[in-house]
Amino acid sequence: MSESNGEHPGTGRQISVDRVAEAQLPTRFGKFRIIGYRSLTSSEEFVVIAKGEFEKDIPTLVRIHSQCLTGDVFGSIKCDCGPQLHRAMEMIEAEGRGAVVYQQQEGRGIGIINKIRAYALQDDGADTVEANEKLGFAVDARDYRQCAEILFDLGLCKVRVISNNPDKLKALEDAGLQVVDRIPMDIRTEEPAAHYLRTKKEKLGHLIEF
Repeated sequence: MSESNGEHPGTGRQISVDRVAEAQLPTRFGKFRIIGYRSLTSSEEFVVIAKGEFEKDIPTLVRIHSQCLTGDVFGSIKCDCGPQLHRAMEMIEAEGRGAVVYQQQEGRGIGIINKIRAYALQDDGADTVEANEKLGFAVDARDYRQCAEILFDLGLCKVRVISNNPDKLKALEDAGLQVVDRIPMDIRTEEPAAHYLRTKKEKLGHLIEF
């Protein structure tokens, strides 16, 4: 199933992702559609969890969520990723309309194996920023341009972004989406995540309140 043709019909923008599959997905948070995309320029695949009908003039709840195997799947309490994903789904279910774009950029873009190496450095006292730098990687290597293209392909132009990350807001705006509002993501976390969140706030500028 391929619905994207290289150009977004509403804006004429060229897009570099291809919509390839869609199905229903009942979850413990509600009933959603699950939509699969492939990048046309890399091996990356994306998943969208969507609910409701989208219209370009209706500001719609969206979240860009970067894959976190340890938090999303294994329930790690070193971070707040899993609870953020689930909270976003709850918010979209309550709203009756919205989408989560789930991108495969584990560990801020360094991959799961290097993320485990970074965890080992954190075990020795490094924070998440220092660990990436000691491994020779950028502090945050993620790219959100194709996530924005997916939102355009879904028919969205105005978005209300569920995020504490100002880089995501800027990336969506730079791509041409109208960010009407930022919805804070306030998650109650356990003690192991406290240092991680403080680092995100102090070194990465995330909009987090303690």
